[in-house]
Amino acid sequence: MADLMQFDLVSPERRLASVKAREVQIPGADGDLTAMALHAPTITTLRPGILRVVADGGTTDYAVTGGFAEITPEGTSVLAERAIPVADLTAAMVDELVAEAEKAAEGASADTKYAAAKLVNDTKALRAALR
Repeated sequence: MADLMQFDLVSPERRLASVKAREVQIPGADGDLTAMALHAPTITTLRPGILRVVADGGTTDYAVTGGFAEITPEGTSVLAERAIPVADLTAAMVDELVAEAEKAAEGASADTKYAAAKLVNDTKALRAALR
């Protein structure tokens, strides 16, 4: 069916998803985007946020902390730095993600201070979206 595409989500620890999806909502570093079947080829980096997969069996949300998404007309592959099913997240886990980002920002050099501050803000926005 032309309205379905292959979706794969992989983190360094494991493969989290390999399904036929209707759409994948991606927290891109330059803004949110939705990938669907027959999408133009695109590669984007991810920011911390919610990655939403809409399939015939329902919708599944994953919290991602960064990585890359490759979109082709046939499917979408996401290689996440860290990906956790939202259903498995606890408040303590999310607070730990924010603390890690804040600690990294404290030690940021002048060249990376803006990127580090953006990471902190994006991670706090992820926490707010999960509440």
